Amino acid sequence: MNVFKAKLREVVFSVLPISAIVLLLHFTVAPLEMPVLFRFILGAVLIVIGLAFFLIGVDVGVTPLGSLSGAAIAKSNKLWIVAVAGILLGFVISIAEPGLIVLANQVDLVTGGLISNFNILMVVSTGMAIMLVLGFLRIAFNWPLHILLTVFYIITGVFAVLASPEFLAIGFDASGATTGVLAVPFILALATGVSKLKKDQVAAEEDSFGLVAITSIGAIIAVLMMQMFTNITEFSGNFDIGPTASNSIIGPFIWVIPSVLQDGLIAIGPLVLMAIVLQKITFKLHKRAFARILKGFVYAFIGLLIFLVGVNAGFMDVGTLIGQALTGFSDWVIVVIGFILGVVTIMAEPAVYVLTHQIEDITNGSVKRVSVLIALAGGVGIAIALSMLRIVVPGLQLWHFLLPGYIISILMTFFVPKLFVGMAFDAGGVATGPMTATFILAFTQGAAEATSGASILIDGFGMIATVAMMPIITLQILGFIFRMKQKKEAVSNG
Repeated sequence: MNVFKAKLREVVFSVLPISAIVLLLHFTVAPLEMPVLFRFILGAVLIVIGLAFFLIGVDVGVTPLGSLSGAAIAKSNKLWIVAVAGILLGFVISIAEPGLIVLANQVDLVTGGLISNFNILMVVSTGMAIMLVLGFLRIAFNWPLHILLTVFYIITGVFAVLASPEFLAIGFDASGATTGVLAVPFILALATGVSKLKKDQVAAEEDSFGLVAITSIGAIIAVLMMQMFTNITEFSGNFDIGPTASNSIIGPFIWVIPSVLQDGLIAIGPLVLMAIVLQKITFKLHKRAFARILKGFVYAFIGLLIFLVGVNAGFMDVGTLIGQALTGFSDWVIVVIGFILGVVTIMAEPAVYVLTHQIEDITNGSVKRVSVLIALAGGVGIAIALSMLRIVVPGLQLWHFLLPGYIISILMTFFVPKLFVGMAFDAGGVATGPMTATFILAFTQGAAEATSGASILIDGFGMIATVAMMPIITLQILGFIFRMKQKKEAVSNG
């Protein structure tokens, strides 16, 4: 119960700022109908409860499974086991990520089923699985992270040139959405489990970061390649907000349960099966210890169901409606509100506090967590403001931001401390948390749908991609600052 209260407190501080902004907008410039507002409040409560249960499940079941799997892979010392384990682990953990499930459902909805949620889940999870294997091999063979990232982003750039704007936005969004509250701790646990067995402690510390960055690139490449194997040449984006048409408050929550139950079984089922198989083959934990891991999966399943019901029936529709309502004002209003949403969202993410404390500890206080928090908040605020700007300014496209942004990011990897390279690229998964993948995604799509000259498929997606990019730049800038501080200290001590 104490653990649940602690998680509940964390999640409340994550959801509360968004809820406060919605209520403020409701009473000022974007009034909502009463049934819609009550559904939003109920949806927010369900999201808080669901995420609390889910995060307990991650701590109790998913993260220990990741650590045990990473250690078992390293101990095997066999390349084929590393490859097979990477494929299986990468696939099942990606398909279970709540942020990816939400994004896949949105893609299905907006494209009218032309790109189904099932296809998105399968394609993205396959791409992540393949790249997870390459990430394991990097740790095993000591391949430089900055060189590997440069190569992969060059390959991504080639595919991006050939892709349509729709697939480009969806692909980069998938990369951010799939590295969320489930995948990031699991992949970090895998990386730690493998890298801790190295004799070189410095190399092991550096290899604890970077695996998330490598796997997330697989999501982009997979979606961009998907276009080559489909016959989809034209999209007719549409946005039908179903539950808002009803005056019922409870009804929409009941209506979504069957589809949410299916999503939950697809997400958690493979993880449970994998845990049982690995327990028989390699873990051989005491019954009580393994029962605790299984209990964690039960918590994760229950939490995921409650979370998805709250998101689908009450939370995202309000984001869409507010995005639509604000387009009736001048362009700068929606850009400024986008910046504010970005700041409060990242400031409230529980995982951000974990990351900032981690950076402060590793740098022995040389880089203060407050500085990291301010840099991240400003970066994400700018990212969402730029997404709003892309909607209201005709001709401004996603690649106008991503191309220079990733060129700068890659160039910086050659000059900043290698520890910061891994942390910076992993930070994208922290920035694209549950609030970004739900409310702000819906807010962006609502604004794109209501803006003349904007496309919901081209401009409504891509926000998550921009948010995921900004921490890479801001944390590497902190890496520069850290290096300069080290040089000053060396000079003064010398």
